[in-house]
Amino acid sequence: MTIRAVAAHDLSIRQLQYVVAIADTLGFHRAAERCGVSQPTLSSQVQKLEELLGVRVFERDKRKVLVTAAGEAVVAHARRVLVAVDDLVTAATEAADPFTGTLRVGVIPTVAPYLLPFVTPAIAARWPRLRLALVEAKTDELLAGLRAGTLDAGLLALVDGLDDLERASVVEDPFVAAVPRAHPLARKRAVSLDDLEDEPVLLLEDGHCLRTQALSLCHRARARETDLRATSLATLVQMVSSGAGVTLLPSIAVDVENRRGQLAVRPLAGRAQGRTICLAWRRSAPLGGALRELAKVMATASRAATKLQRVELHSGSA
Repeated sequence: MTIRAVAAHDLSIRQLQYVVAIADTLGFHRAAERCGVSQPTLSSQVQKLEELLGVRVFERDKRKVLVTAAGEAVVAHARRVLVAVDDLVTAATEAADPFTGTLRVGVIPTVAPYLLPFVTPAIAARWPRLRLALVEAKTDELLAGLRAGTLDAGLLALVDGLDDLERASVVEDPFVAAVPRAHPLARKRAVSLDDLEDEPVLLLEDGHCLRTQALSLCHRARARETDLRATSLATLVQMVSSGAGVTLLPSIAVDVENRRGQLAVRPLAGRAQGRTICLAWRRSAPLGGALRELAKVMATASRAATKLQRVELHSGSA
């Protein structure tokens, strides 16, 4: 392949989008569908880009497409350029009205069903021209989307490794103990970590940050984890109600998951143990000021969910 001097204006944003789409799908046909163009158009533009750069980005035959070693660097740079372009467009839009258009927000599964029913109506009432495109994803996937620019913000629990992101607190979410109603711990007004020693504790599967946080408490309590790895809090609750063990729930989930009153829910004694729910975004994002305002509206709306927690816990401890 002949190498020649290349100027930045020789490349197009569409070519970079095609390259990233092929790298993501490992198929020219699927990439063309994703980009809304014909496969010949996509193939032709990618070939032109390869000729301009003097680099073979993809190795392909009739059965598969692979990204070459040199192509990995091209794809990585293309992703960064597309994020920067997206930020440029967003900055221009924000200059007119930061709360107009679509905002892509990722939400972790242990927050989405419990806070979104409160925060989305409040956001719609405050900014009727803003459309939230919500994506439910585990923490690692959500953070990857933020850093790649496919998400504008993420509603998640505060964890280690967020130092490169801006964030604003939305709500404090204490953990509570959930046990079968016939369990001896159900007679207590509050459950201490010592009470959980040797108790079989059910937790979520790997990938949920809530698992890591709850597991840390279980280790301190010398509780023993069961073999079950649940995919959702709903599964945990059903298994606990059947007598399979006990679990720790985030308080915001109590009103939904224990709506039939099948569990005895007790606060943890001593210093509060829990998580901080926050809104996070890239430091370079032009919407930083608007997202901080959005977090304030979320925080105000979330107070309704925390009021439900207190009512549930108060009635359960009587």
